[in-house]
Amino acid sequence: MNATEMRAALFDRYGPPEVLYVGIAPKPVPGPGEVLVRVHAISVNGGELHGRAGKVRLVTGLMRRGFPKRMGLDFTGEVVALGPGQAEPGPRVGDRVWGVLGRTFGSAAEYLIVRPRQLSLVPAGLDLVEAAALPVGTTAITALRDKAELRPGERLLVRGGSGGVGVVAVQLGRALGAHVTALAGARNLDLVRDLGAHEVYDYATTRPADLPRFDVVLDTFGTEHPAYRRLLTPSGRMVAIAFDVNRAASSLSYLAASTVYGRRRVRFFSGQPTHRLFADLARYVESGAIRPVVDTVFPLEEIAKAHRALESGGVRGKIIVRVV
Repeated sequence: MNATEMRAALFDRYGPPEVLYVGIAPKPVPGPGEVLVRVHAISVNGGELHGRAGKVRLVTGLMRRGFPKRMGLDFTGEVVALGPGQAEPGPRVGDRVWGVLGRTFGSAAEYLIVRPRQLSLVPAGLDLVEAAALPVGTTAITALRDKAELRPGERLLVRGGSGGVGVVAVQLGRALGAHVTALAGARNLDLVRDLGAHEVYDYATTRPADLPRFDVVLDTFGTEHPAYRRLLTPSGRMVAIAFDVNRAASSLSYLAASTVYGRRRVRFFSGQPTHRLFADLARYVESGAIRPVVDTVFPLEEIAKAHRALESGGVRGKIIVRVV
């Protein structure tokens, strides 16, 4: 491999985790207003599993370019070069940064090109591999603070409380003064309680009808939206960050209709966090309100195993892939 090349996670066809491999790709060069980041770590996200399997290619704009395709949605790393035309203040060479690409994949590589608005400084003292568990936290901030406008004293239900977004949402809900209830797997109940949940239930044995009413419901699974929507109080709000990929048309139709018609509307969004949102995340981390939860760290060469681990379920926080 020469100086114009880099290692990257690739796949040549849709399929199971085993289609992933580490190959050689051109090392990018930053253009005007762009930043070159040497990637230290990424996390594995549910949307990547669906993208790799080919389940969302007819629904979203993701993954429409030809093969080989890339993986990776978020990242932590170090700024190593700036393209021409950088304005001050802005990122500088040597800065430790984190970010999210938005609605495209490609961060599972040694180097990455991003715009300054797509990243922010990692809090001092936070290890870059451990920090890779947190960029997804911007989704929790948008969902609870901005979309649901969660207020102190309100009752919050987090569905998927031990997952990547869920562990941050539980902590954030507590920090915002809510009474937090979470659904999680049996082996993760103590973890979620330790993160700040007032009540925790095993999702395998708890049906929506078993639960009380809530002012805010955060759904990270994408299934059974009507059943969980019925748990809302008259002024309640539900935020969904996923849809049922196995029933994509009907699931998306329901979400679209419920954002417009009737009481207790559902907010659905696909996050594209900005520099400001990452700065807010950093403040929550620095205050001690939010901490990273890492399940397992895999090297880049074992990214297929990382995908397999997330697909197997029962994850506690985030699966991390170390690139450097």
